[in-house]
Amino acid sequence: MSASRRSGTADALGPDEPGRDGADLLAALLDGMDAALCAFDADGVVTHWNREAERILGWTAAEAVGRTGFAGWAVRSADADEVQGRLLAAMHAPGRQVHEFALVTKDGGRVLVRTQSAAVPGPDGKPAGVYCAFSEVHAQIDLERSIALSEALFEDAVWGVVLVDADLRPAVVNAHAARALGSGRSALLGRPLGDLIAQGLEELEGALSHVLSEGVPPAPMEVWVTLRLPEDGQERRCWRSGFVRLSSPLAEEPVPLGVGWLFQDVTEAKLVEQEAAQLRFRANQLHRAARAAAECEDPAEAATVHLDFALAGFADHAVIDLLVSEEPPRLVRAAETPSGAPGASLLVTRGALPVRYAEGHPALQCVDRAGSVRAGAPERGGADAARWAADRQWPEGSVYALCAVLRSRGRTLGVVTFLRGASRARFERGDAMYAESVAVRIAAAVDLAGLGPDGA
Repeated sequence: MSASRRSGTADALGPDEPGRDGADLLAALLDGMDAALCAFDADGVVTHWNREAERILGWTAAEAVGRTGFAGWAVRSADADEVQGRLLAAMHAPGRQVHEFALVTKDGGRVLVRTQSAAVPGPDGKPAGVYCAFSEVHAQIDLERSIALSEALFEDAVWGVVLVDADLRPAVVNAHAARALGSGRSALLGRPLGDLIAQGLEELEGALSHVLSEGVPPAPMEVWVTLRLPEDGQERRCWRSGFVRLSSPLAEEPVPLGVGWLFQDVTEAKLVEQEAAQLRFRANQLHRAARAAAECEDPAEAATVHLDFALAGFADHAVIDLLVSEEPPRLVRAAETPSGAPGASLLVTRGALPVRYAEGHPALQCVDRAGSVRAGAPERGGADAARWAADRQWPEGSVYALCAVLRSRGRTLGVVTFLRGASRARFERGDAMYAESVAVRIAAAVDLAGLGPDGA
C-alpha cells in the first residue's frame, strides 16, 4: 500500500516532487504510533488510518480511507449518527474531547474503545477536520492503573521506594525513603549510596547488582545498614527489602533501566526478636550450668563451670577475684579463662598474692558500690587500648569490661569480671543483668567452698 493512500495524500505527486517526502514521512509517523489514529475532513470523510487502527479493527487503510464516517462498516447502523455527531462536534469544541464507543471489527466483533478527538485547523485557522486517537478500553485502563500505581508509590506509600539506575544511584525517591535515608528527595538523586550508608553498603549494592544481571531474588531480604547522619552521627537500621528489575517496554530486547527497590524499616521488630532469642539462650545457659555445677564435688570447680557456660556468646574472657580484706579492700585472683587458645577456666592456687589494682580500678569500684560497673578502653584504639588492658591486669586485647559483685549471705565475697575484645559491642544494661545472675551462682559456690573473706 502506498504511503499516499494511508495519509490521504493525492497519488498525483511524482516520486521526485517535494510533497512525496512529506507524505512518506507522515505515513511513517502515523504507522509508528502506539495509538490507533484516524482523521476526518470537514465532511466526515476518512482521510487517515494508521496500522494500529488496522490491528484493532481489522480494516485496512485501503478499505477505510475515503469512506464517510463509520456508518455501515465500523459501527452499527443504530449507533452511527450518535458516533458521527460526537466525533465531528470536536471541530467546534475547545481542547480534546474524550468518549467511549463500541466499534465493529471487520470480522463482525465489537470492541469498546476510548477516543480522544480534537479539531484540525486549516490554513485560514478555521476547522478543516478532526482527528481521533483511540485504544481499547482495557489497554487504556491498564495504562492508567500503572500510572496511578506509580504516583501512589512515590507519594503516599508507607514504605520506601527508590528507583536505582544502572550505575546504582538513586534516580527517583519517594518521601518515605528520603526520610529513612536522612536526606531530602532531590538531594538524594544521582548520589552514590556510599554517601548515605556507612556499613552494609556492600550487601545492598550486591543485591542491586544481582537483580540487574540475574533477576529478582526469590524472597525479600533483610539488610542491616549504618546510616551516615549529619554532624558525623550514625544510626543502625534493618530494612526488609524487595527488588524488581526495570526493563524498557519500547526495546525489542530487554534493556535494564535499573532496579525498583522497596523497603520497610523493621529495626524495632528485629531488635525485639534478637532480644527474645538472646534471653532464651542465656536462660538455657544458666540452666545447663546449674545442671553441670551440681555434679561437681569441689564447689570451687562449680564456680568455674558457671563462668565457662556464661562466656558462650557473651564475652571473650573472664576472671574471678576474691575479697581477702575489706579495709583496705584487697582482691586475689581465684580463676581466669586462658588468655591464648580457648579452654576451660583455670583455678589459681589458693593463697595467691593480692592483685595490684590501682585506685579507681573497676573491680574495686564494684566492691565499693556492691553493684555492677561497666568500663571501656579509649576509642582511639591502638597502643592506648593495649595499655588500658595491661594497666588493669586484664588479658591482652580486652577493650570492654563488666564487673559484677559476688555476694552471699549478706557479704561481699569478690568480683567476677567479663571482658570483650574490639570485635564485640560494648556491654549494655541487659548484659549487666545477665552478669549479675551468673555472679549470684558463682557467689553461692564460692561461699560453699569457704573462699570468702573469712576463709580465703
